[in-house]
Amino acid sequence: MRIAVVGAGALGLYYGSMLQKGGHEVCFLLRRDLDVIPKSGLSVFSINGDFKLFPVAGYGSSEEIGMVDLVLVGLKTFANQSYRQLITPLLKDNSIILTLQNGLGNEEALAEIFGSERIMGGVAFLCSNRGEPGVVHHLGAGRIILGEFARPHMDRAESVAAMFSMAGVPCQAVADLKKARWEKLIWNIPFNGTCALLQKPVNVLLSHQRTRCLLRDIMLELIEAANGQSLSNPIPLAYADEMLEFTDAMGPYKPSMQIDREEGRELELEAIFARPLDAARQKGIIMPRVDALHALLEESTSRS
Repeated sequence: MRIAVVGAGALGLYYGSMLQKGGHEVCFLLRRDLDVIPKSGLSVFSINGDFKLFPVAGYGSSEEIGMVDLVLVGLKTFANQSYRQLITPLLKDNSIILTLQNGLGNEEALAEIFGSERIMGGVAFLCSNRGEPGVVHHLGAGRIILGEFARPHMDRAESVAAMFSMAGVPCQAVADLKKARWEKLIWNIPFNGTCALLQKPVNVLLSHQRTRCLLRDIMLELIEAANGQSLSNPIPLAYADEMLEFTDAMGPYKPSMQIDREEGRELELEAIFARPLDAARQKGIIMPRVDALHALLEESTSRS
């Protein structure tokens, strides 16, 4: 496939590099790496083995890339107002748009602009960080769960999942994309939120019994909210303990929201916090711990 990566941060660079290594033609829409990657290539330091790609097709505009088969969207959600500008020049009649962005509402926003038939959504359980320009660090995990936003048939999603799997990225196509989104939120909200607020990596929070219990309680609120969303199958309460054990293996990992706050960047509070809170309220479910964490993050990042 000919693939465009729109949002070439830690996620976009890692998955794009794996797809190129797997034999696909990948074009990266770049900003901070634009002066480095086209000249010197892309270095990936991975728990599964380091590698370097050269040459790498890096561009400063979507018009330079032209039409592709698949658009892989890894933008921060506060940049969603750029969808039309960045994605339109990449599309032909049968192009697929796959968003791996965090939170809720991204598929809906893309469908409103480009039509629901094109849109696929996915959640990435990936530990990766940016290095210096031209470098990405893959620290753990990496699997993707993806599904169709509106199409009733699974053949296309299964084909895209097979493409990732053949490129060395564990990937599964599922019929219930909404459930996959909430499963990721059950990790994203407590760990991104508390690590960003306290400026401590996941292992520090997990090593103290009271904060570990708090993280679990936040997850249990989210599981209740998720199960109120008409999922195909309920998420069991034991999923919270699975996620704690999953995170124990990450070591001193800093989630993306913690890094964004450390570097003074905007946080993805609308997609990751506000929309799930609103979805829960619409079903009559209140999440007091999630709401409090959201309020503290809003206040801590306020510029007033």
